[in-house]
Amino acid sequence: MNLWQGALTALDSLRANKLRSALTVLGIVIGVAAVISLVSIGRGARAFITSQIESMGTNLVFVRPGRAQEGGVGGAAGSAPTLTEEDAAALSGVAAVTGIAPEITGRAQLAYLGQNTNTRAVGVTADYLAVRNMILADGEFVSDANVVAHSSVVVLGSAVADSLFGGAGGAVGQTVRVNGQPYRVVGVLASKGGSGFGNQDDQVLVPLSAAQTRLLGGNRFRGANVVGTINVQISSADEVPAAIAGITETLRARHGTAEGSDDFIVQNQQDTLAAITQVTNVLTIFLGGIAAISLLVGGIGIMNIMLVSVTERTREIGIRKAVGARGRDILYQFLVEAAVLSFLGGLIGVALGWAIAQLVGRVQLGGSAIVPVVGWDAVLLAAGFSTTIGLFFGIYPASRAAILEPVDALRYE
Repeated sequence: MNLWQGALTALDSLRANKLRSALTVLGIVIGVAAVISLVSIGRGARAFITSQIESMGTNLVFVRPGRAQEGGVGGAAGSAPTLTEEDAAALSGVAAVTGIAPEITGRAQLAYLGQNTNTRAVGVTADYLAVRNMILADGEFVSDANVVAHSSVVVLGSAVADSLFGGAGGAVGQTVRVNGQPYRVVGVLASKGGSGFGNQDDQVLVPLSAAQTRLLGGNRFRGANVVGTINVQISSADEVPAAIAGITETLRARHGTAEGSDDFIVQNQQDTLAAITQVTNVLTIFLGGIAAISLLVGGIGIMNIMLVSVTERTREIGIRKAVGARGRDILYQFLVEAAVLSFLGGLIGVALGWAIAQLVGRVQLGGSAIVPVVGWDAVLLAAGFSTTIGLFFGIYPASRAAILEPVDALRYE
């Protein structure tokens, strides 16, 4: 029996037992579909988070209170008020720094007529718009005059404008209540997209002075008003490392701290992006690993079915051997059956996994813009792994069939 004849014989056997073959394939289908869908969704989430971070600009540096690691870069953020407006002003003298925007944040309840929403409130200066790479969809931004006068004005994020006014149009000039206090809407930000924690569209911006004195409350440290974060814009991404060194040196001189004992941390977008990428990569691998377990279960299912098939076809095997079939012909026939089952399961699983991933992308829970990324590497890996598993778990049943003695097989009932 040549290879082609063995393959045709194996396919005939599978067609003769359609229901059993379909149920055997099902385990592989579920496993491959789970791997493809979960990995693609994980990659889509990573791409979405990356785009959100990069949309702020790759030349942005954040200074926050906290304990720094050796060298003053990175570390764990803390809540102790160690940064002030005077610290922010001092950083303007650092080489390559082109913009400074201190901020404080909190939560606020906004209400307009019968609509209300709870959102993130940020106290900012006039430079915040340019430093954070934001765009206005309507109206104007907080001005220096607003900060000096402690004006009760507010700039709405696009998601907040949608909640209160059904869109940006008509919001400017209206008065909303922020934590029960009247604020006049002077502008609406253009949407940057996003959902969940850190959504740049789900926030409102007020003058820093008004936030400190009325809305969010403020502390004083070293005789100056405390800020939560100092956003620093650098002239170019290439200048970021040198600028971080200059910022660290300036703040150490002001705070009287030595290397290793800083009460602030300095991070850039690349640090944040690298940390998030590492986390999402681990989660993607973890999800893919969990899904791969179902592939192993599917492989065990193939082995079980093949063992049953060998038992049921013992007389058939004896007849084939009696008319001249060799042990390797029988081995090849059963291996082909296992390979075909796993390969078909892999193909169907890839299609189903792609469909599930696209469905999740269309649902967009919570306004998410996550687009699943179905990579060819994941497709080839899942399909190849499923075929390999089918062959691996098919070897034992095929070997049992191949070593059957013709006389014993013919006497089997």
